[in-house]
Amino acid sequence: MARLKSPVELEELRGAILSQRDPNKLCITLCSGTGCHAYASEKVALAFEEEIKKQGLETKVDLRRTGCHGFCEKGPLVVIFPEEICYLQVKPEDVAEIVSETIIAGKVIERLLYIDSTTSKKIVHESDIPFYKNQTRLILGNNTKIDPKRIDDYIAVGGYLALAKALHQMTPLQVLEEVKRANLRGRGGGGFPTGRKWEECRSAPGEIKYVIVNADEGDPGAYMNRSELEGNPHSVLEGLIIGAYAIGSNQGYIYVRQEYPLAVENVNIALNQAREYGLLGENILGSGFDFDVKVHRGAGAFVSGESSALMTAIEGRVGEPRPKHIHTVIRGIWDRPSNLNNVETWAFVPQIINNGADWFASIGTERSKGTKVFSLVGKVNNTGLVEVPMGISLRDIIYKIGEGIPKGKRFK
Repeated sequence: MARLKSPVELEELRGAILSQRDPNKLCITLCSGTGCHAYASEKVALAFEEEIKKQGLETKVDLRRTGCHGFCEKGPLVVIFPEEICYLQVKPEDVAEIVSETIIAGKVIERLLYIDSTTSKKIVHESDIPFYKNQTRLILGNNTKIDPKRIDDYIAVGGYLALAKALHQMTPLQVLEEVKRANLRGRGGGGFPTGRKWEECRSAPGEIKYVIVNADEGDPGAYMNRSELEGNPHSVLEGLIIGAYAIGSNQGYIYVRQEYPLAVENVNIALNQAREYGLLGENILGSGFDFDVKVHRGAGAFVSGESSALMTAIEGRVGEPRPKHIHTVIRGIWDRPSNLNNVETWAFVPQIINNGADWFASIGTERSKGTKVFSLVGKVNNTGLVEVPMGISLRDIIYKIGEGIPKGKRFK
């Protein structure tokens, strides 16, 4: 990898990557998140590799192992582009048929399609399936398009353009004001305005400041942060770097659960690739801004998801909450100003910088802007990860996306 020294070089690299990719070339994308690992997606991937080689299709079709597609109820999922043919619950023994019938002959295998529970109609395209059709996938959308272990895939879809814009076209205060105007609220549960938190940390006394990604997701049945880190770690990293620039921090931490080995693996790969490209470390993109990140693996304590306990754990001590009269943006890690946001909050930052505060503020409600990712689990027909605008009704999530309750039972 050549170290990038300017936004121009980043754009040239993106152009070079895209020039080598034919948008009309067949591409098999296979969900390879933790949920689909449980359904043997590893064996499905191996079967595809062997069948593609056996049929001599190495130059005619790409195989891309992506992050979580969200529809975990029906995994492993295979989506074949550019037609966006979606096959559900694919098994290794289905692979030879998919390659011979769909890839070579151009035919759709009906038994692997989604069946609409109300119309009994078989649906070919992923975006037409009610589970996806009724979502607004700003954060999760790229999970089906990129291999999280390949930084070039992220750059190809516009990755790190927001970072280049922030570092070379905006001052730190302008970045901070844009996030404030967007009214991005913390996605970790507290809902505190992100821009205000950044402002308090930036204004706190002391030159050394820290920024932290909270990926210590401990709620039962919740796996939004895990899938975001597994499927698109660079989006979180890019948001973290931009936030560090706005706040005036040169050191960041990603605090991630020990129980998320794939997320840890993909994050570390992303960090190393970003360093090689000069998107992390000293003089990022020739801007004079220095910033680097360390990964801290949690020890499984539920309480360490609380901000002050998490910071105590990063210091190498038992993760115990501190008295709340001292805010962590004033005295956090080693009593220095420390700004903590959760995975999803950081991932929204590049989108706000790229598209503007007004774009983000146009989504959601008057007080809560943007979208939110939820784990839709329990006694619902279609379960998995869903991303919807703030303010959506529980009825719409359960019935339009989840397609109701099993056996037609009523909602209590």
